[in-house]
Amino acid sequence: MAQPFSIHIDKAVLADLRQRIAATRWPDQIEGANWDYGTNEPYLKELCTYWASAFDWTKQETYLNSFQHFKTTIDESGLHFIHHQGQGKTSIPILLIHGYPDSFVRFLTIIPLLTQADEQGFSFDVVVPSIPGYGFSDRPTEPGMNPKKIASLFADLMDELGYPKFVAHGGDWGSSITENLGLYHADSLLGIHLTDVPSQHALMPVDDPTAAEKKYLQQRQEWMQTEGGYFQIQSTKPQTLAYGLMDSPVGLAGWIVEKFKSWSDNDGEVEDAFTKDELLTNITLYWVTQTIHSAIRIYYEARQDLQQSQHNPLMKLNPFDKTGDKSTVPAAFALFPKDISSPPSEFAERFFTISRWTKLARGGHFTAMEEPELLANDIREFVRSLRQSGRTTITL
Repeated sequence: MAQPFSIHIDKAVLADLRQRIAATRWPDQIEGANWDYGTNEPYLKELCTYWASAFDWTKQETYLNSFQHFKTTIDESGLHFIHHQGQGKTSIPILLIHGYPDSFVRFLTIIPLLTQADEQGFSFDVVVPSIPGYGFSDRPTEPGMNPKKIASLFADLMDELGYPKFVAHGGDWGSSITENLGLYHADSLLGIHLTDVPSQHALMPVDDPTAAEKKYLQQRQEWMQTEGGYFQIQSTKPQTLAYGLMDSPVGLAGWIVEKFKSWSDNDGEVEDAFTKDELLTNITLYWVTQTIHSAIRIYYEARQDLQQSQHNPLMKLNPFDKTGDKSTVPAAFALFPKDISSPPSEFAERFFTISRWTKLARGGHFTAMEEPELLANDIREFVRSLRQSGRTTITL
């Protein structure tokens, strides 16, 4: 049964963090390199100086605790989640699933936008879990915590909360987990809302691709060659990487902030899209919970699952394995121009039953943080369309 949970980080942990930042042995950087070789050293020094001397974790902790946090145990896995009920006369339950390298903080700004009632008295009951291995959810102690397993845990969580039917939304790993909810728990889904096509589909063979699909798949291959180094190491040797990231806060910050800069809609500066406090609240959560190693292991677990589905003869004959199948649950896509991929609709239609396909004017990978109003409005319009199509009998 879910129990209220409050975030409290011991001052000794924060003091140790500041000491480690001060003791950092910094690398050099080629003059004029900017971000070409990776995280820009002058910016990272600026960010970490602020982290050690001016960043107010107590203020951020108070803000985080202004949301209603809970913990529960599902199938022996401890799950942390935020749960806010809607203020409208009619509220639809919605599960919001984050990705990497963010956390549940991805959705903090959008929660009040969804829980408030619109002019028709319609709102959402919002549930935001931390993926196992992230934040305040338990770190998995056994192999196999892949998106299929996580989808099952989240379906059971929603059922425990009294939501046998709900909408699910996700981006990054959240989109993969949401897809698996649609594949394996379709009876529980009113609809699914995604900001990207899960990346595994670009790694699988495609029969008779269209010209647009060929171009997209070529772009994904090129992206993996130039930007996918993190993906390769996290999906093959995550433990090797973990030693440095667990021991050095500057190393952790450098590993994470580069993605926020590269994957967001900005004018060349990461702080065009995020404040230092936003960046550091997310990074600090990884540090104080000691979860960067358990977080990146999802890449390994997903890769193992995909390889088994593709290459293990027994898995290919398994009638319960739905890898690569098309979900029948109504799906909406909200595509933001500076996200890391731009799939054509016909590629998405191979795997999803699309009822809404929207290209937004601005925003990147971390849409709920960058453009919460645009995302919230698109989610609302999608759920209204479910009512019009007869998917739900709830009056909106």
